[in-house]
Formats: sequence, C-alpha cells, structure tokens
Amino acid sequence: MSKLYSGAEIVFKCLEDQGVEFIFGYPGGAVLPIYDELKNHSSIKHILVRHEQGAGHAAEGYARSSGKPGVVLVTSGPGATNVVTALTDAYMDSVPLVCISGQVPTHLIGTDAFQECDTTGITRPCTKHNWLVKDIKDLSKTLHEAFRVATTGRPGPVLVDIPKDIQFAKANYSKPKKEKKQNGKSNNRFNKIEIDELVNLIFKAKKPVVYTGGGVINSGPDASQSLREFIKLIGFPITSTLQGLGAFPGDDNQFIGMLGMHGTYEANNAMHDCDLLINIGARFDDRITGKIDEFSPKSKKVHIDIDPSSINKIIKVDLAIVGDVNEVLKATIKEINKKQNGLDESNKQKIAKWWEQIQKWRTKNSLGFVNSESTIKPQHAVKRLYELTKNQDTFITTEVGQHQMWAAQHYKFNKPNRWMTSGGLGTMGYGLPAAVGVQIAHPNKLVIDIAGEASILMTMQEMSTAVQYNLPIKIFILNNQYMGMVRQWQELLHEKNYSESYSEALPDFVKLAEAYGCKGIKAEKPEELDMKIKEMVDHNGPVIFDCHVDPSENCFPMIPSGKPHNQMILGPNDKDENKITGKGKALV
Repeated sequence: MSKLYSGAEIVFKCLEDQGVEFIFGYPGGAVLPIYDELKNHSSIKHILVRHEQGAGHAAEGYARSSGKPGVVLVTSGPGATNVVTALTDAYMDSVPLVCISGQVPTHLIGTDAFQECDTTGITRPCTKHNWLVKDIKDLSKTLHEAFRVATTGRPGPVLVDIPKDIQFAKANYSKPKKEKKQNGKSNNRFNKIEIDELVNLIFKAKKPVVYTGGGVINSGPDASQSLREFIKLIGFPITSTLQGLGAFPGDDNQFIGMLGMHGTYEANNAMHDCDLLINIGARFDDRITGKIDEFSPKSKKVHIDIDPSSINKIIKVDLAIVGDVNEVLKATIKEINKKQNGLDESNKQKIAKWWEQIQKWRTKNSLGFVNSESTIKPQHAVKRLYELTKNQDTFITTEVGQHQMWAAQHYKFNKPNRWMTSGGLGTMGYGLPAAVGVQIAHPNKLVIDIAGEASILMTMQEMSTAVQYNLPIKIFILNNQYMGMVRQWQELLHEKNYSESYSEALPDFVKLAEAYGCKGIKAEKPEELDMKIKEMVDHNGPVIFDCHVDPSENCFPMIPSGKPHNQMILGPNDKDENKITGKGKALV
C-alpha cells in the first residue's frame, strides 16, 4: 500500500517538486499545520514578513527579478484579505504568484467562524484562477495545476485555499505530470501568413516605431535577446512602456525613451505621427494612449501578444499575432533574412528622413531640468545614483509617484528583470517589500528601492524583515515632504488646492533606520550627494537614505489628461499652452 501523507506534507512535497526555494509568509491559526511541517523541509526557506501585503510584494519582486514564480503563505480571514492588494498588483502587471491560504475547517465554512471570509470569492476578480480544496485527494493535483496556470500563457497570480481539516487529512501524493517547459507556447496561434504580412509592412514602412511592454520581459531573457536582434536588423526606433524598460538597452541610440503620460517628447510624437506601429507585449494602457480617438491616427497597427483577450480590447489593430513574443520575433527574423539578406539599403534610406525628424524632436531635451546649487533636484539625485551604480549589476525597485517617474526617466536599464515597479495598479508601498524579494533572489547584487517619503511609510515595517535576514537593501528616499504626484495634480488640475497632500509629522528617517538596526544617511545639499551615495552603496547591510529634494519640483514632460499624446507639457513654463481642461480632471 502506498504511503499516505497529510495535507500539510503534500503542500511541501508539491513545493519541492515545483522547485520552490523560498516562500514568503506570516503564520496564523488556519495554517499552523503547514508551519508545523516546515521544519521537515530544509530545502525550502521561509521568509517571515511583517504584513501579508509585504509577503505578496516580496514574492512579486522575487518573481519579477528571477523569472520564477513567487510563493506566498497566509492564514485565513485578515491574512487573506491583506494579500489582496499584492494579488491585484500581480494580476495587473502579469507577475506569476502562487498564494496558499489557510481556511477554517470545511464544516465551519459559511458559519461566520473566527477569521473566516470567502477567500475564493474575494480573490476571484484579482487572480487568474483560484481553488477551494474540499477533498484531500484533490490537493496535490490542484497545487500542481496552480503552478501551471500561474506560469503559462500570460503569467499571473493564483490562489489555493486549504481548510484546516484538509491540512490534517491524509491521502496519496501524486507528482506533477511531466510536461515540456513551454512558457505558454501552447498559446502560439500565429501562422506563416501573419508573419509574412508583418514582414511586408516592415519593408513598406516609411515612419515606423516599435512599442514594447512587459510581455517581452515575461517571455524570458531569450525574448529580450531576440528583440535586440530584430531592432538591429530593421533599424527602427523603439520605445517602451514603464514595465518594458530594460528589454532593450536604455543607452542605445535606437531607443527613443519611455512613452506615455511622462514619456519623452520624441517617443510620444513618434507614436502619434508614425505610419506603422508594432506593439510587442504591451496592452495599450490609458497612460500610454492619452485620448484614444486621436491615438496614432495614421498608422497601421500590429499587436503581438500571448493573451488574445488583450488584442482589440482598447485599440483596434490591423494585424493581430497571438503568440509568445520570443517565438514570434524568431519567426519574423527568419522570414526577413529569407526574403532578403537583411533589410536592403533602400529600406534604410526610406526611413532616414524619419530618423531626421526624431533627432529634431530629441533636440527639445524633454527630460532636461534646471539644476540648483542650493537644493537637490530629484532628477539630479536619480542621475547621480545611476552614474554611481551603473557599473554594478544593479536591481531597482520603486514605490509609486513622482519618484517612480523620475527613476524611469533618468535611470537607464540595459538588461531585463532589473526594474521592478507597480504599473497597472500603482501601489504605494510596493518598493520596499519588492526589494526584499529581489535581494532574496539575488543575494550578492546591489538592490535599491527608489522611494518617496509618503510611499515608504506604507510598508516601512518590512525593514525589520531585511534586518532579520541580513538583506543589504538600500532605500533611497526622494523626500519632498509631499505626496508628490498628488500635489502635482492638485497644482495643475485643482487650482493649487493642496488638500491633505503635505506630509506633516514625518519621522526622522535616520533615527528610524537606527531603531530598526540598520544604517541611516541624510543628504540636504547637492555637494554632499555623491559622497553619501557612495557611503550607502559601500555599506554591507540595509540602509535608509533620506535625500531631501526640492518640494516644488514637478514631473515633466507630461501629457495633460484628456489630450492626445502629441500635446505635451514640457516644463513649468509650458502649462498655459496645453492647459488641462475640466474634462481632463476626470481622467487622471
């Protein structure tokens, strides 16, 4: 007779067979049998966070930087509801997470028992799929299926809810079915006719642009390599969404910067005026498109995505190619090389005038700013941080707000999986726990959270996690004493009514760092910035760096809400020309 295992044992056997090394969790009554079993499985290390939201974001940081699924373990009731923000964040940004939640015993479900909630009901809208395990015989199969769903096709979070009696019950364990790791290649629905059509469009284009998103990163490092080969072959300008940064080198001349609400002048104008737009793994988010009916009005549009539901959802396209980014790019490169030995000179000449126009837009220097000798400008702080860390293999996380946009604009990413930020949901408090997860995945690398003083206070308790596990994360706070992006919108959209956006009673971050048992650094003058950044980087342990920046600085360029993406505010003196209308207020 085959051996019977308890539900708790089955959980760990599944995790081991799935190659899991770390789980991020917080114990509670409904998961104690699983925590009892933890000591018997030395190959899996548990990271004790200080809040379940922190567990979710740490798992996101781990997944986003390593390409492996993040695993979260939480208890029932508030344990499960606390992780909802992170699950939604992962769902919006297509991050593979497997969340295991405890539940009250099956006979108590529906009785309003202590720490009971309808976890599967609550998380249904923010997961790819979820399961309530009612029979111990289904547990191993369900957990293996959870990993498959989280990591194939368009990645995303899943949740498995396990009642406490199921954790004690016994059953046979079944190993996962042996499948080739295909990264969702079963979703490849494209054919040669579509690839031929794409190649023909590429050869005909006079004003093309390639628009890349997080789907390139999610497809794996090979996809980023294929993208680089593709762009070099065709000679087109390339832009990126917030989540796609690093898929193509940020310091390459063909990269025209990030596009969207705070994207570069050249990227947004190129998107508006182009005759061919090739979207690779992006979802036409509202922060990219601006006014939809005036978005890239004269272009033929191609959308390459593994998720068919994303195609024609917001912007109608002329050619849809459903498939894994890497596979589509490889097929396209092959076809181009077959058709002609690379693109001939006539094609390069065809787009030469377009490149001349892009260079003219570049001369606007839309990311430029007026530096100061008396106060630290936030853009300057990020640029110095980049210059002093670019020779290390640095991983950057951010919170959400002005500092996030300045980081995206002024820190150049040349490799994939080095940039972890909350895009779709825009979750303040994301960066610190995400940095914990990134450092767990890459123990010997430099991990920096570029933060705002308001965002960091939302999940500051995770510094305790960093100290406990000796994680040398660096928290670089651009402290402007305001909820900066809220203040900016209030200035530009709400007649300078700065209602509740000033952060009063801020802590002394240096003393707070010391209270947590880590190093605190403060910089207030431009001349001390470089020296103190080096001090932060050189310190072998967690650091909180309180960088006091100009509180009145706004994040430009900016597409005014309600305007098309070729009408941009380029700086503080440009506000009247592109005044934000009352209609625009409702769109931010």
